[in-house]
Amino acid sequence: MKIFNINPLTYIFALLSIMTASFKEFFIISFLIIIHELGHTIIAIIFKIEIKEIYIYPLGGISKFNMNLNINPIKEFLILIMGPIFQTIAYYILLVILKDKTDIIRIYHISILGFNLLPIYPLDGGKILKLILDRFISFRLSYKIVIIISYILVFIIWLINKKNMINIIIMVLFLIILINKENKKIDYYYQKFILERYLNNYSFKKSRIITNIKYLYRNRKHLIKENDKYYYEKEYLEKMYKN
Repeated sequence: MKIFNINPLTYIFALLSIMTASFKEFFIISFLIIIHELGHTIIAIIFKIEIKEIYIYPLGGISKFNMNLNINPIKEFLILIMGPIFQTIAYYILLVILKDKTDIIRIYHISILGFNLLPIYPLDGGKILKLILDRFISFRLSYKIVIIISYILVFIIWLINKKNMINIIIMVLFLIILINKENKKIDYYYQKFILERYLNNYSFKKSRIITNIKYLYRNRKHLIKENDKYYYEKEYLEKMYKN
């Protein structure tokens, strides 16, 4: 499978931009999107994370990695934030190259950046929100909360902008599809999360006592209390998987 993939609609948009003499605009938005995704990808490569796929849509992009769910939160944050940072660098480069298009460059940059930083999962902003929630609540619960917040924000976006029906409906439907996909994967992500804890040895500075394996926190080691008996996390997981 190819790592870098372009959605067929992107080629249609490119052809239409040529036919309507708006190729510069198409180039601007595509350049910003590609550099944004390269920002995520380059930092992931530095951290020796396998690149699964970079997928470019007409108005956005998605980078997928074979990334450990127990990765250091600082590393994950750097991977996430480097997309917007690289895009901002690309924005200033475009301002120098295309001085006659400064207004449209600014509009596209702010639009892409603002959209990606919305606290809606799985956009960059939603993933950053989950990283913040992971500091205070369990891994599984943080997923559920960020999904609920995502649905609420999409509804608010539609409510505020519903007069602009066509654009808003397309964006809202796109976001709902993304959120629904992630919502269905919560159990999968949780099982992968605890399996990684079972298979690998992690050195966490902070510790926590919990009463249910579902309450595992990210970036913490645990003592698990069950029937007035305490188990180290690794011990409990070994017992659970062997049974």
